Amino acid sequence: MTLIRFPSDIKPMFSGHETFPLRQLWLRKAFCEIERYGKQAAPKGVFSNEDAIERFGVGKNMVSSIRHWALACDVIRESKDIDGFEPGNIGSLLFGEQACDPYLERDATIWLVHWLLAGRAKRSATWYVVFNYVQSQSFQSKDIVSLISEYATANKSVRSDTTLTRDVEVCLRCYTSVALKSATEDSAEPLLSDLGLLSSGGNNTYHFHRGPQYSLPDGVFAFALLDFWKRWEQVTGTSQSTLSFNMIAHEYGSPGRVFKLDEDSVSDRLSKIADITRNFLEWTDSSGVRQVSRVGKGTMDEAINRTLRGAYVK
Repeated sequence: MTLIRFPSDIKPMFSGHETFPLRQLWLRKAFCEIERYGKQAAPKGVFSNEDAIERFGVGKNMVSSIRHWALACDVIRESKDIDGFEPGNIGSLLFGEQACDPYLERDATIWLVHWLLAGRAKRSATWYVVFNYVQSQSFQSKDIVSLISEYATANKSVRSDTTLTRDVEVCLRCYTSVALKSATEDSAEPLLSDLGLLSSGGNNTYHFHRGPQYSLPDGVFAFALLDFWKRWEQVTGTSQSTLSFNMIAHEYGSPGRVFKLDEDSVSDRLSKIADITRNFLEWTDSSGVRQVSRVGKGTMDEAINRTLRGAYVK
């Protein structure tokens, strides 16, 4: 495996979830608690005050976990004005006044959450590693721990193997269903398990499922492409009017890698990219040139927001 390199806007975190995988209604719970403060930022104590356990209906550690996941998915964000929280862009999209999916029932949302964790990876570095740096079809959890340990050593970042092991376990549990006979309260409702990206073969062995990913909406793929493009420009400090097929399909942090799409599936989705983005992007596949060009008017942020909301239009 290649030595890990995170984009410069990622400050690697390998904890915060209190060993609980993300559950179905946690993101909504976090948003609703913040939203009830209206235009005023919610105080920091919304997740730490003594009454938080009663308000959220879960134990103290789970409240901390809910906070972590909501921040990781941009459902809420830390306020710049005061030491507190405010709704994030994704939270407003899903749960706000024009809520697109208030109970997280649509495929678009589940794939979106996967992208936020494994693509953006603001607070989920292990997710980025698993879906971008593991090259083999099958792997063991200890392989991921070793890979991250090498990164930590190379960057003089102290991380105990116990912490890394727990983080890897939580990541993998997010994507794999638990057999009914062995299910517990701690393993209930893994939000991302229905994606079918990973399966467990026992003995801590896991298998990727690459392919067309039929349940992935074209709108979410297009959003991820634009989001990846924007990050690439920010990290490199350059403005690019085109993006090559190889970058989209194979670059670290790209939609092709994060969604585990094969090349034919990436090409098929790119052939529809003009319609999906309302002609903001254009696909070229001729004379040996395979690339996406930015040809539409408006800003990248406008195209990103428009494309993502369009993914929820029936």
